[in-house]
Amino acid sequence: MVAPDAPLLDELMPWSVAPLRLGRGWVLAPDRRTLRARWDALVRAEGAAREELFGATRARTTHSSVAALPGRSTGTGRLARETGPCPDPVRILHGPFDEQWLIPDHRLIDAARPELWRVADDSNQLFAVEQAYVPGAAAGPALLVSALLPDGRSSAGRPGRIRPLHRRPGGREPNLTPGLRALLSDRYGQEVAAGDVLAWAVAAAEPSPSGAVVPLPAGPDVWAAGVELGRLMTAVQVRGARGGKRPRLPGGRRPYVRAAVPAWPSVLRYDAEQEVLHVGEGRVSPVPAAAWDFHVGGVRVLDLWFERRTARGEPGTLEAIRPSAWPQEWTSDLLELITVLALLGELDAGREELRGGERIGRDELAEAGVLPVPDAVRRPASVLDHQEEGPEGQFALL
Repeated sequence: MVAPDAPLLDELMPWSVAPLRLGRGWVLAPDRRTLRARWDALVRAEGAAREELFGATRARTTHSSVAALPGRSTGTGRLARETGPCPDPVRILHGPFDEQWLIPDHRLIDAARPELWRVADDSNQLFAVEQAYVPGAAAGPALLVSALLPDGRSSAGRPGRIRPLHRRPGGREPNLTPGLRALLSDRYGQEVAAGDVLAWAVAAAEPSPSGAVVPLPAGPDVWAAGVELGRLMTAVQVRGARGGKRPRLPGGRRPYVRAAVPAWPSVLRYDAEQEVLHVGEGRVSPVPAAAWDFHVGGVRVLDLWFERRTARGEPGTLEAIRPSAWPQEWTSDLLELITVLALLGELDAGREELRGGERIGRDELAEAGVLPVPDAVRRPASVLDHQEEGPEGQFALL
């Protein structure tokens, strides 16, 4: 049950960014080879044929003039004249738990949210992604966390917001409401870091129509337990990033391929009694029920993951270009996803111990000057430590 006097995540981590809006599905795929094949098909086409393949929108056509994405060295000339190779795809998080590849070319993306790319880094940054509130939906987390740049898309309902842990690259300037860390440090008798606040939110956040609600405990013991649980949940979700270890189940419980996945499986089904996941005629086991039953926004994660890989694009479009057979790397991705969901399912039981008890209410936050949130911290920080290429090769002015 959501605590009535608890603050919103929006009040604790005030700077947020809307989800990416790609505008065209062909720029995203579960494997890099497919993206390069689609790009090659695009640049081989000329004139009106290229424009049709591209999929023009009001935000982007092959004649749009846009700056490069921060940190990317892709072309900035008109796409209508492009003849070069495909930019190196980058790994992103597509909705909950689905790691896919994206062509990071600003000319292809309607709303790429450059402010997110500007603060991404390989060592410190994490992104909290609020999940959509779906009334009556199956239980699922209100907040996920990613080391990859997330697109913020929701499996169902209205997309949530993306909240970087830091407002600047390199782990500088935490994205926290001023005064929050001082208040919590005083209450708990220990230094509270930005990562502690995020870890607590990952473990304790609850969905609501207004956004993720994050009750704050009054005592240090519950806080410490929640932070520890949240760090474990985060480590599983980021899958070895930031110096951690890839998630693994104990020996004897690790999922293995017992029968090879066919060239194109048509159905995914689960045998609860045998703990077997049938991928067409292929078989994977053991698969814990917690992994199969894991839902986000009312949608089963494994079903959605499978549907995205077996969907056939409309003939004649770039989305119709896909692998000729199920790639081995997809099976490896599936085994890791099962592991992630199973581990999170086990950790979820610990969240119950964080509920109830005395809380830090909104009145106390207001009395300490933490609320209301200053408008300035809801805006992105100025990041002026590098140059960015603007349209047609000119340098962008930030």
